[in-house]
Amino acid sequence: MRLDRGNTAEAQRCFQKALDVARRQQAKLFELRAAVSLGRLWRGQGRGVEARQLVAGVHDWFTEGFSLPDLQDAREFLDSAGHDD
Repeated sequence: MRLDRGNTAEAQRCFQKALDVARRQQAKLFELRAAVSLGRLWRGQGRGVEARQLVAGVHDWFTEGFSLPDLQDAREFLDSAGHDD
């Protein structure tokens, strides 16, 4: 599914809001989830370096729990985003 420019802008606003709320609530797992979602959108816009930096900044906070699906998803994103540069 391809988003048109208006939907893409709205999606970006929603992901950014989710990221901001998670940060205010210090909910790191939700912050990671929002970062990966926003990162995927950015990568699709050719902003792979920014996307990887965003996700890595949150992912690197974690010191355990790497078997959790959200952390595995983020790791897969980071591994694949390294090929977009």
